[in-house]
Amino acid sequence: MTRQPTLFTDFLTELGVPYTYGYSAGRFSDMPFKSLFGLSKLLQEYGIESAGYNVSPQQLLRLDTPFIAATRGGLVIVSCISPDGQVCYLSQGQPECISADEFGRLATGDVFMAFPTQASHEPDYAAHRRVEIIDSAKKYALAILAAALFVYLFVTNGIFRHVPAVLVTLFDLVGLTFSVFLLQKTLKLHNPAADDVCKFVEEGGCDSVLETRASSFYGIFNWSEVGFTYFSVSLLCLLVFPDALPWLALCNLCCLPFSFWSVWYQKFRAKAWCTLCLGVQATLWILFFCYLGGGYLRDLFPLRMPLFVLMAVYATVLLATNALVAFYNRKKNENQTNT
Repeated sequence: MTRQPTLFTDFLTELGVPYTYGYSAGRFSDMPFKSLFGLSKLLQEYGIESAGYNVSPQQLLRLDTPFIAATRGGLVIVSCISPDGQVCYLSQGQPECISADEFGRLATGDVFMAFPTQASHEPDYAAHRRVEIIDSAKKYALAILAAALFVYLFVTNGIFRHVPAVLVTLFDLVGLTFSVFLLQKTLKLHNPAADDVCKFVEEGGCDSVLETRASSFYGIFNWSEVGFTYFSVSLLCLLVFPDALPWLALCNLCCLPFSFWSVWYQKFRAKAWCTLCLGVQATLWILFFCYLGGGYLRDLFPLRMPLFVLMAVYATVLLATNALVAFYNRKKNENQTNT
C-alpha cells in the first residue's frame, strides 16, 4: 500500500527529524484537533519547540526554511526560497514551485516555524524503526518468494517451451497489473503509478468512470474485483495446471462481449475514457489472439469437469475479494466516524 502524505510527516522530513511513517502518521491522524496548536503539542513530544507568527510578504521571503505557511488554498510546507525569486513548497505531499510575487499574493501572512535540535526524534524511535525494518523485510521476502515460485512453476511445467503460453502468461500479468490499479482506485488508495497511467488517455477519466453506477455489477461486485479475480485465477491456474489452457481460453472467449459494452458505455454514457479499463479490455483481446494462435480453442467440446472446477474457483476468489473489500471499506468508515 502506498503511503499517504501527511502534513506532519512531510514537515518532519523537511526538518530532518528521525521518525517512522507508521507511528508518526498515526499520531497525526489521532490528533483530536487538526490545528497548528495541536501540531505544536505533537512536536513537543518529539523534542521540537515551535511558534507561530504573522509576517509581511517581504518578511516571509527572508524566513529560514522549512516552515508551514497558510495560503488561500490551505497549509503548505515551504521547503526552499531560492535567490532567483522562486518559492518551492509541498502541498498535500506534491512539490510545486512558483514565483515569490505569486506566492506572496497567495499567502495570508500566518506562518508556523519549528526549531528542532540534534536531540529531536520520534518517541521510542529505535524500537519503531526496528519494527519498520522487519515489516519491510517481510514485504521484500514475500515478493522474492512469489517471484521464485513463479519462475519454478514456469520452468518445471514447461510453459517456457511454447510461445503462445509464454504470451498468455505475460498478458495475464499485464491484465493483473491493470486490475490491481483499478482495485486501488476503487478503494481510494493513492498510487502514483496508477495516476500516471490514468492520465495517458484522459486526465481524471478513470475516476469519472469509476464513480458511475456501471463500475459495479448491479451494486454487488465492482468490475475491478471481477478483473482482479479473472487475471489472478487465470495466471495461477496456468502456472499450476498448464493443461487447463483450453478451459482458460473458453473463459476468455466468454469475457469478450463485455469489452464492447465497456467501450460503448465510456464513449456514450460516461463520456470519459478510463485508461485502466481500456487496458483491461485490450488485454482480453490480446489474450484471445494468443489462445487462438496457440490452438487452445480447438476441441473444447464436450465440456469436462475441470472447466466447472475452474469456474468454481473464479466464483470463490471473487466472493472472497468482495468480502475483503467490503471489510476494508467498513473499517475505513468506522475510523472516519470515530475521528
